[in-house]
Amino acid sequence: MADLKDFAEQLVNLTVKEVNELATILKDEYGIEPAAAAVAMAGPVAGGGDAAEEQTEFDVILKAAGASKLAVVKLVKELTGLGLKEAKELVDGAPSAIKEGVSKDEAEALKAQLEEAGAEVELK
Repeated sequence: MADLKDFAEQLVNLTVKEVNELATILKDEYGIEPAAAAVAMAGPVAGGGDAAEEQTEFDVILKAAGASKLAVVKLVKELTGLGLKEAKELVDGAPSAIKEGVSKDEAEALKAQLEEAGAEVELK
């Protein structure tokens, strides 16, 4: 049971890049398409027609680093768990997704932190 808890903890703490790599491995090596499974599971849980009216998952998009690029890179590194090089590439490649599929509260908190560091951020 402890092994499953550790595994669940690892899954929850994956970065966006790691989730994409995991999805590719599951698809290529095992024939599993994670996005299709997530959509199938989300349908009944969402409550039918109300799901189309109210958005429950948000993407935090970095539009520009702003004047304090170094502070934004450090914050992106901290928030995503990426290495310094990957965080810098993510910031340099703006607009880019910092986190995807997060709750409204988490998305707004991330946006506030990034804007405080000087970044221009958008929620989708």
